[in-house]
Amino acid sequence: LKKIGAFAVNSEMQNAFNELSKVCEKLIDAGYEKNINIDCSLVNDMNYYNGIAFKGFVHGVPASVLSGGRYDKLMDRVNKKAGAIGFAVYLDTLERPVGEKNSEKTIINVALPKGRLGEKVYAMFEAAGFECPSIKETNRKLIFENEELGLRFFWVKPSDVSIYVERGAADIGVVGKDTLLEEGRRVHEVLDLGFGKCRMCVCGPASAKELLKHHEMIRVASKYPSIAKDYFYNVKHQTVDIIKLNGSVELGPIVKLSDVIVDIVETGSTLRENGLEVLEEICPLSARMIVNQVSMQMETERIRELIHKLKGR
Repeated sequence: LKKIGAFAVNSEMQNAFNELSKVCEKLIDAGYEKNINIDCSLVNDMNYYNGIAFKGFVHGVPASVLSGGRYDKLMDRVNKKAGAIGFAVYLDTLERPVGEKNSEKTIINVALPKGRLGEKVYAMFEAAGFECPSIKETNRKLIFENEELGLRFFWVKPSDVSIYVERGAADIGVVGKDTLLEEGRRVHEVLDLGFGKCRMCVCGPASAKELLKHHEMIRVASKYPSIAKDYFYNVKHQTVDIIKLNGSVELGPIVKLSDVIVDIVETGSTLRENGLEVLEEICPLSARMIVNQVSMQMETERIRELIHKLKGR
């Protein structure tokens, strides 16, 4: 726990860490030191749980098969002053085919987005020492493997990368931060690659600034309805009518379909050419590396080594 580093904690978090230390000591005494992986990104409903929250994983299943923790707060609701801890086993998840783990090195699957982004990502892997020469051959193959390194690369449509990673078909992938925010996939975001930088913004004619200031009911057109809804409802606390569009969202304010739009802005030239401007910035965007939740638990050392080398490329 000392390796986690210093950060502010409240009393409940401190109690949870104290309990976790005791559990770890017992597991180490029992010879399970190599099976312990403390993950501070696992957060369950703290209105229910009030201590350690845990998940269980098995090889070959791309999601947790067990979940639980300490939930004294539930006992409080029924006027019982007692401690409570328990877990649930997801039998439907366990029914999925489970791959056998052998003594040979497990293959790490990397989903590369087709196009220039994927080429940049592969060049980054190559520079870090994770090359696969066959990927540069002229052919129509989609899967390329380096058996010595235990790595397999395959090309997929950019919008599908997060699905492959969430479902366990790929251990690692690279997607835009906009995709992660919009889709809310259950994956670990582990690294900002620093390229493909742009911004998610609220845009419109200059006259729309007043509508945003006074929190009036407005119409918002966007390819990203979830991001737009979260920003206006949870950040600005403004009621809006969100209109989902699949392309040319700049047309929305021009033809009076919407008052403003929520869209990605890179240079802003398209906005200016259509008489629009950035009114508010929602968040910065860039390419992010994501990892399957189970892979992060089962192949922790290899994936952390890979991330470390990519950071130092």
